[in-house]
Amino acid sequence: MGGLRNTVRQELVARQVDEQLAARFPVGQRLRVLDVGMGQGTQALRLARAGHKVTGLESDPAMLKAARDALAGEPAGICARVRLIEGDGRDTGVHFLPGSFDVVLCHGVLMYVQEPDAMLAGLARMLAPGGLLSLLVRNADALAMRPGLSADWPAALAAFDTDAYTNRLGLEVRADRLDALTKTLAGIGAPLHAWYGVRVFTDTVGTADPADATDSGEAGGRAGGDAGLPAAGELEQLLAAEDRAGRTDPYRRVAALIHLCGVRG
Repeated sequence: MGGLRNTVRQELVARQVDEQLAARFPVGQRLRVLDVGMGQGTQALRLARAGHKVTGLESDPAMLKAARDALAGEPAGICARVRLIEGDGRDTGVHFLPGSFDVVLCHGVLMYVQEPDAMLAGLARMLAPGGLLSLLVRNADALAMRPGLSADWPAALAAFDTDAYTNRLGLEVRADRLDALTKTLAGIGAPLHAWYGVRVFTDTVGTADPADATDSGEAGGRAGGDAGLPAAGELEQLLAAEDRAGRTDPYRRVAALIHLCGVRG
């Protein structure tokens, strides 16, 4: 699963998605899942192993190859439940019919889209009635936290007045605000049902210096500079603390990432 930050991210998001699926769908129902910008396929494979039919959409050929390589190591029954497509999340209407999926995941993608509303409306159209839209985004309301905790005061002060940041790939990308996304989800017919914070305590773990305090936000682990994992017992306590903080105000509001779950009306 990679280093500590990526492990925390993947494990917390998996728990949160499972919680929402359990709340929305009957136990044992085999769901149709679309994973937009799936990266190396961590969440897609996890859901396929749970029995769901998963379509992964990825525009980066290197990430798509990594997902295909990972899928090749799975049993035939799991491989049969996964379809991988090279494509962009802004073009879902080209690949799929409206209402084709029960669940749409879009994790670590919006930061690369300057005008995300049209893409989000397209993702909502992919959902059947009652379907779940899961978004994982960089938290624009907490951009000052990481440089502040790294004692980079000029960067912390600048972060209060922007939604832009530089990721580990050196790209200028953008973050999203909870209030704005809540309005957008209501406007596209998939109003916010629940939201969580992700990486409250561990966002700066393993960051060598303020210049390295950036984040790709990509689900497949493109970011570097991550810390190694602690012993199993300590890791479980760490995950329990992160899980609790991600559900509790005021902690979740200063998380590096926020996970929003909208439900198609």
